[in-house]
Amino acid sequence: MTDAATAHRAIATADAFKAAFRDHPAGVALITGATPSGPVGLTASSVASVSAEPAALSFSVTRATGSAGALLAADSIVVHFLGAQHVDVARAFARSGQPRFTPEQGWSQLETGEPWLADSPAALRCRTLHVVPVGGSSLVVAEVLDVFLGDQAPSLVYRDRRFHRLDHAAPEL
Repeated sequence: MTDAATAHRAIATADAFKAAFRDHPAGVALITGATPSGPVGLTASSVASVSAEPAALSFSVTRATGSAGALLAADSIVVHFLGAQHVDVARAFARSGQPRFTPEQGWSQLETGEPWLADSPAALRCRTLHVVPVGGSSLVVAEVLDVFLGDQAPSLVYRDRRFHRLDHAAPEL
């Protein structure tokens, strides 16, 4: 139980909600898709497993325009779980106007046409099943069609507005 003397109750304002999640670490993923105007992608820390059978995952995007809107319209997407070696790629895809899909970042293309970061520890090719609008965001539920497993690497996690490395050498608690 939480000691009532140390817990501080706050009304569920946007600021309080953001403060709560700021301290909650999350794995970092890169979601990409192919569109008629070229490849699109964005960095996400909201990817979650939904079901193993059938394989499904979820993630959220904050608006249905720009890269997010293009991903929502794509026939299929690829969700890349990033390793710590991808921090520069994660930063580039988290900010508008940064270089994306450059050869130096290690991009190639799957046989099905989607952009693929071949050295990611795992990549899941998906098809969107449901898009649920929630406020100014959209919750996406996607069916996993293919899984590509790469080499294990220290994980890239996001906490308190910063990227961090989490590796197997860290002591288990």
